Amino acid sequence: MPSASPRESRTDAAIRCSPAGTMATRWRTRSACRIRYRAAAPTWGGSTAYSPLVPMLAAPAVPPGSMAALPQPELRAEGVHLRPWLPADRAVVVAAYADAAIRRWHCRSMTGDEAADWIAAWPGRWRAETGAGWAVCDAGVVVGQISLRRVVLADGLAEVSYWVLPAARGRRVAPRALAAVSAWCFETLRLHRVELCHSTANEASCRVARRAGFTAEGTKRGEGLHADGWHDMHLHARLHTDA
Repeated sequence: MPSASPRESRTDAAIRCSPAGTMATRWRTRSACRIRYRAAAPTWGGSTAYSPLVPMLAAPAVPPGSMAALPQPELRAEGVHLRPWLPADRAVVVAAYADAAIRRWHCRSMTGDEAADWIAAWPGRWRAETGAGWAVCDAGVVVGQISLRRVVLADGLAEVSYWVLPAARGRRVAPRALAAVSAWCFETLRLHRVELCHSTANEASCRVARRAGFTAEGTKRGEGLHADGWHDMHLHARLHTDA
């Protein structure tokens, strides 16, 4: 990921400022255009980061504002219910991140205050179009979570993360939740690609991805830093054109 935006040439600035106008008009509006693009710059966090000062030849895959204009939905599929997180879910989140397997693969633990902050952050991420989180419920009880941990609307891309509490494992909660979120991403948000990564040592997550129709695309060597060191990571993905 670049740490700073590339420099913009005088010609680039002129061309972008007034595509339909004369070159003289473009020169005069260069400074105003530069300021407007800086102000509208998204937070960089995706696999592909574009400088807001460099013109793109392709239109955004999904127009900015498309996600923020929608209320976060509740999703239902094959017996699981996905809903936005509530402040009352704090104890469940604390318990989840006290589980050895979740701590191993997600590389974090949480206190009560940290869990409350984690829950409270999701609405802001939705409005910023950088992520989304759902509590996964079965028979009215929270049994897991699934999130869009990264969203890049310009690229039509999202990355998914999930965990399931110990008592609900073995019931295919995660693949059902993953299928529900993927369907919403493609059918409503109109994304092009949804992907996920997991440690090559995490065989359970690999099974979840395959059951939800996520094709294994390859291995990223030494890409994930865990408590015990660097892990190779499997990359899986679905495209909106996949059956």
